[in-house]
Order: sequence, then C-alpha cells, then structure tokens
Amino acid sequence: MLQGVERIRKHGFRVYDVYTPYPVHGLDEAMGIRRTRLPWVTLGAGLIGLATALAMQFYMAVFDWNLNVGGKPDNSTLAFVPVSFELTVLFAGLATAVALLFRCGLYPGALPRMLEEGTNEDTFAVVLRRRDATFDAGEARRLLLESGAREVTVKVVDW
Repeated sequence: MLQGVERIRKHGFRVYDVYTPYPVHGLDEAMGIRRTRLPWVTLGAGLIGLATALAMQFYMAVFDWNLNVGGKPDNSTLAFVPVSFELTVLFAGLATAVALLFRCGLYPGALPRMLEEGTNEDTFAVVLRRRDATFDAGEARRLLLESGAREVTVKVVDW
C-alpha cells in the first residue's frame, strides 16, 4: 500500500486520505502531508492567556482593589507569576484540544465519513482527490493494481 501511494503521487494524482487498520510508518511522507500548524494555535492561545492574566491581575491590583501591604508597590510582578503560568497553560491546552477536534472533524454534530464497511477493520483504502476534468480513474486503478492491490473499487463521493 505504501508503494502504491508513492507511485500514484509520482504520476500526478493527489492523495486525499488513506484508511488503514493499523498505523503505517512513513505513510505521512508518502502522502505528502505537511507538518501541522497546531503548535502555532497553542502558542497563540498561550500568549493570549498570558496577556489576559497579566492584564487582569494588574487591573485588580492597581485600579480595582489596591491595597498597601507592607509598603509594597501596587504592581508586584513576581506575585503575578503563578496565576499567569496557570492561565497560559489553561488557554493553550483548551485551544489546542478544540482546534484538534475541529480540524479532525470531530465536532458535535459531525457526520462520519466512512467510504465502505470494514475499511478500518481489515481493508486499506486510498482516497484520491479529483480536482479537474482530466482525472483518469482508469490510470489510477492500473497504478494501484501494479503496486500489488488485490481489488480496486472506483467510487465517486461528494463531500
């Protein structure tokens, strides 16, 4: 299957997804999947959490409820560290989880996109994306059969 995916990509077809019953090492590279941008979501949400924590604590300590405790300044930054850390981690973690679920299509109300019964039990499936009218399903079928596929089913799905 890995050889089939590499071969079909070399001939100009775009692999949309591959369904396998178990993880296949090297499949991401063979499909041409780019690195995820999820860490950028985590970083952005963490920075927003940090800014929120610092702004909230500064507002509360200086403007809303300023107390003179032992002559310390109102803006005691070292006292803000624990809460700032906690809100940074909270925002980053929640944003990462939500972004991952939405990117994977696992949000509430999402319909499952199963190609055929048994695909994830004992069958491998390679899904090709058809972008233009020159897509040749016969050529893709031939390439997959030459790569060792036992059966190739052509199915048009509108997602």
